[in-house]
Amino acid sequence: MKKVKQIAVISGKGGTGKTVLTACFAVLAESKVLVDCDVDAADLHLLLHPEIQERHEFNGGSVAFRDPGKCTGCGKCLEVCRFDAVKEDFDIDPVACEGCGFCVHVCPTEAIAMRKCINGEWFVSKTSYGPMVHAALGPAEENSGKLVSIVRKRAGEIAEKTGAGYVIADGPPGIGCPVIASITGADLVLGVTEPSLSGIHDLERVAGVASGFGIRMCCVVNKFDINLENSRVIETWCEKHGITVAGRIPFDDAVTKAMVAGKTVMEFGPCPAGKEIRKVWQKVEECLIKV
Repeated sequence: MKKVKQIAVISGKGGTGKTVLTACFAVLAESKVLVDCDVDAADLHLLLHPEIQERHEFNGGSVAFRDPGKCTGCGKCLEVCRFDAVKEDFDIDPVACEGCGFCVHVCPTEAIAMRKCINGEWFVSKTSYGPMVHAALGPAEENSGKLVSIVRKRAGEIAEKTGAGYVIADGPPGIGCPVIASITGADLVLGVTEPSLSGIHDLERVAGVASGFGIRMCCVVNKFDINLENSRVIETWCEKHGITVAGRIPFDDAVTKAMVAGKTVMEFGPCPAGKEIRKVWQKVEECLIKV
């Protein structure tokens, strides 16, 4: 059976164009399953307009719950809680509770227990370009890395079942737990950067993460023509570290106009950015043949 190739589109900072690029790949790739791994601030759906087929609750953690009938008011829970979740009347604030369970351990009357909580939802949907798995983490909720792992696993299962060639993931920004969950087991990481000082610095950070997991990385310089000197710095750095530059996308008003219209750049019409994005996808496919 042909192996499904997994691609994760990431960046060290937000606003570099990851989602725009991923949405274009959805149009260009012949056989794929899409997955939005930016569960804290998912926005791929704004361009692909998925129709939800399945809806699932996400139980990513637990919070402490006190049974007033068993509580003797000894105060041990108040003494050990370091998150100020236990109030003066020994009631427990579920928002402040971090779910460590220490209060459960010290309670002499077993008046406190841990309860599973709903932290968000995840969905399996259909789009005009194939299946899509995405999620929405609740406000101020944690365990986003766990939720990313769930949606990626489901996307992989759908790809195997349908015989898709690719799983294309729109990853979160940064280098934290959600990013690690997004790239673990991927065949290729595509780092999207821009020619700014922060863009250069953050590209170096995500390249370090990809290297640490032994995953091949390619790079795309978005809006490369707004600072040609910094673009050359990025390309020189990539060459030095064995990172393929998959493309250089020019600044193009059509990208913003497409987003406002709720369309991908490829759907919006011929434009310089769209032409280069098509070349980027071709380069990505070439890189995937080698992994």
